[in-house]
Order: sequence, then structure tokens, then C-alpha cells
Amino acid sequence: MTDTKHVKDAYTLILEAIDVGIYKPGDRLVESELAERFGVSRTPIREALQRLETQSLLTRDGRSLIVASLDHNQLAELYVVRSELEGLAARLAARHATQEEIRLLRGMIEEDRRLINDPQALSRANKRFHKQIHLASHNRYLVQQLDLVHRSMALLATTSLSFEGRGQQTLEEHSKIVEAIAAGEGDRAYDALKSHISLAFETRLRQDSMAEERYSV
Repeated sequence: MTDTKHVKDAYTLILEAIDVGIYKPGDRLVESELAERFGVSRTPIREALQRLETQSLLTRDGRSLIVASLDHNQLAELYVVRSELEGLAARLAARHATQEEIRLLRGMIEEDRRLINDPQALSRANKRFHKQIHLASHNRYLVQQLDLVHRSMALLATTSLSFEGRGQQTLEEHSKIVEAIAAGEGDRAYDALKSHISLAFETRLRQDSMAEERYSV
């Protein structure tokens, strides 16, 4: 019988490696190499890879498994779902967040100001901030769905926070979201978070457009 703890460990390790960019879209994942890297036997690695393929985080390229990538339509669909679910999380957080959670969110924004010139570090901090809003919704089913959405976000090879000025703008948007939550204004929190996601998507589209222009020259 398979050791489910090892399967979970292997799955988490591979997922985190994709999330932090060790493995990027298009990279081939090989059982033996993963087992050696993570110090796990090949059986839990194999089962973890099967699970990631089922979740569409990996795809087949002949007989090989590679990290999946998102095309324009998939990206647009992902942001639509993310926007609605994140907006709902903010609305519920305005109703259910504790004072301790609100202080934590405010503190995160202040700490993140030191990361303005480090897009990768700010991106990791951004994920923690959004996760905290999810938790502040106090709705376990919503948190589960948002976890799935953010898992797919790991397939994005770049961060919109690397775009000039986006880091500072993001923290200002975060402040508006938190103040709406603190005021208990669910509709305002919902609108602020949806606007935040919309601007992030717009920035990402601009990045992609600029990258295509460079490649076409």
C-alpha cells in the first residue's frame, strides 16, 4: 500500500517547485530526477505527477510530462473566475474578519513596502496577502476553490509585479481593500478587490503584448 504521507509530500514539493519557478511552463518532469532532487522514492513521485496531470497542471508531450502553459483564452477564463471568487472572499471578510486579522493585513502591507524593488519577493508576499483575505472570509469551501485557482496561477511564468510602477500601485490597491474590510463595507471590498484583479490582468496582457513585439522584431 502506498504511503499517503509521501504522496502528499511529493505532490506539495513539485507544486511548490512550479510555483516558485524552478520548473516553468514547457519544462519536462522526469520521475528519476524528481526523486533524486526531493529525496523521495519514485512511486510517490509517479502518483504525484498523475495527480498534477489530472489537475491540468501537467500535460503530455509524447510520452513525457511537461509543465502546462496557459493560452490567452485560458488566462482570460482564469482571471474571470479569480476575480469573482476573490471579490466574494473580500465581501465575506468585511462581514467576518476579526480585528486581529485586519491588523495582520495592514501589517503585511507595511512590510511589503520594503519589497517594492524586488518583484519576485513582492509576488510571494502578494500571494500571502491574498491567502490571508481568503482565510478572513471564514468560508472553508470558498478557500478550497481559491486554492485551486491559485494553483493554476502557478503556470504563469512571470509576475505582473515586475511591470514598472505596478508594485506601488498594487500596495495602494491592497490598502483600499483592507480599509473596506475594516469598515465592514462588503460591497466596497468586493468592488475594490475585483478592480485590483482587473488591473493585474490588464498589466499582464500589456506585458505579453510587449514581449510579442520584441520577439517579432
